[in-house]
Amino acid sequence: MSPGIDLARLARRRIQINFGETMMTNYRFDWKSTRRLLAGATFGAFLFAFGTPALRADDDDCQKRIARADHRLHEAVEHHGWDSPEAAKYRSELHEAREYCWQHSHRWWSEDDHRWHTDRDWDDHDHDHDHDHH
Repeated sequence: MSPGIDLARLARRRIQINFGETMMTNYRFDWKSTRRLLAGATFGAFLFAFGTPALRADDDDCQKRIARADHRLHEAVEHHGWDSPEAAKYRSELHEAREYCWQHSHRWWSEDDHRWHTDRDWDDHDHDHDHDHH
């Protein structure tokens, strides 16, 4: 059996004193258990504070990759035309950015509707509607 923390003893220890027929319960502070509690709480706070930024950093990285590729595609189309080699390059870059995010966090950022998608439902031709209107 692995050693564990007895939750009933974390903050105080109960001492019972008999006075004839009257039973009196006295509580005294248990420093050892309190130190364990504080050490556990400190460790938990440390994990919470420094463990989650990596996840946010991954999300930020994915969002920035997709936003940058999306922006570059729009710029290439505006400056070089829809069927240009530059536009084809950035369509491919947008696809790669979405694939990267999907492989790393099983979600991808849509720059057009500014939200995360949890289904692998992007369309590599989702910007074609922009071309139809020019």
